[in-house]
Amino acid sequence: MKLLRIVLTFLLVCFTSFVIAPKAWAFCGFYVAKADSKLYNQASQVAIARAGNRTVLTMANDYQGEVKDFAIVVPVPVVLKKEQIKVAEPKIIERLDAFSAPRLVEYFDSNPCARNNYLAEDRVMQAPFPAAGASPRGFSNESLGVTVEARYTVGEYDILILSARESSGLETWLIQNGYKIPKGARDLLKPYIRQKLKFFVAKVNLKEFDQAGYQSLRPIQISYESPRFMLPIRLGMVNAKSAQDLIIYLLTPNGQAEVTNYRTVKVPSGSEIPVFVKNEFSDFYKAMFETAYKREDRKVAFMEYAWDMASCDPCSAEPLTLEELRQAGVFWLDNPALSETMPNRIIMPPRPSGSVFITRLHVRYTRDKFPEDLMFQETGNRELFQGRYVLRHAFTGKMDCPAGRKYVRSLPRRLEKEAQTLANLTGWNIRDIRKKLPQIQAQWLPWWERLWLGGVGR
Repeated sequence: MKLLRIVLTFLLVCFTSFVIAPKAWAFCGFYVAKADSKLYNQASQVAIARAGNRTVLTMANDYQGEVKDFAIVVPVPVVLKKEQIKVAEPKIIERLDAFSAPRLVEYFDSNPCARNNYLAEDRVMQAPFPAAGASPRGFSNESLGVTVEARYTVGEYDILILSARESSGLETWLIQNGYKIPKGARDLLKPYIRQKLKFFVAKVNLKEFDQAGYQSLRPIQISYESPRFMLPIRLGMVNAKSAQDLIIYLLTPNGQAEVTNYRTVKVPSGSEIPVFVKNEFSDFYKAMFETAYKREDRKVAFMEYAWDMASCDPCSAEPLTLEELRQAGVFWLDNPALSETMPNRIIMPPRPSGSVFITRLHVRYTRDKFPEDLMFQETGNRELFQGRYVLRHAFTGKMDCPAGRKYVRSLPRRLEKEAQTLANLTGWNIRDIRKKLPQIQAQWLPWWERLWLGGVGR
């Protein structure tokens, strides 16, 4: 399932529609799959680095049309200066995704007849996994109440910062300047204008794009000072025909970040499920998420990962380097004073600079269930969490001891429990699940026990 993951289906925090056209187990295991953003056809991705009142927002786009038709509109609290706007490296979003993605882990039972069978070490395996140059301020259309507060060219993008007195005037101005406005946009623009927010508008500068030779659009990164720790998502609902998936990587100094105006709920995690899911992990995770989403009445933010970036245990990808964190917008690395010392915090190895805690939130939203933009807060909670699902392979060698017989007799009950867990998580038919369970074989057992076990295993 190939997904362009670069800049702007970020319909959620923006307005792509304005286009011109858990359990900490120590036994040995390794990762076999990750539920990264590629599972979703239209998953927008946003990285937000936040400390104090400063926010650095990176918008990853998956725009798939003609680059000449690309445009984005994002409400922002202030008039941004040119130095506050950057073009980010696409790999940064991919790294955040890989590091924080929910994962499937695989373990193998040891021989129950073996004595002093200590596991020596963990084995970890990652799975395939308008023209620039005009006057920068003051150009306005008095009749429409729209003012172009600033104009820049940054990388392959032409940037406008607009302010407006009323939504109808802004809508008219955008239409007159070549933006096709979806039906209903005027009503959604009103709250932002009432809050006196500005509008960050970006289009592709075709000359810059062609000269640079880029194959796809790169993420846009903006930084600003504001007491509001929020993400505007309402504009992205204007012409959405179905629920939208948004994955948010929140980078903060002190602990987990959470949504304040909707509930933040941890995604189901830590369950043991049948080993055949190894080959169906994509289908499993999507079904599991959909089931949890419906059970929570479709109006919560799911936490999929929360961890200190200085380490991971275990890891699905290496933690980001200091340079990568800077590229992701983390600006307090060289100023540890911005990271307050929290009481009772987990003791971590010495670090060269300030702490970075990552919280991965997955929001599936519709206009009726998410009538407000997302509001966040950082907490002092440094609890570590990851969405992980466990496969346990039964030992298949010869077991000529009482402990071996006891182990084999316990397997049917264990497999049935795993099947029931899978059915509960996904809503899949239990009969279909049972058909895929492995056969239990122990040829050294008496014939009557083999017959009984064979019947249970079918």
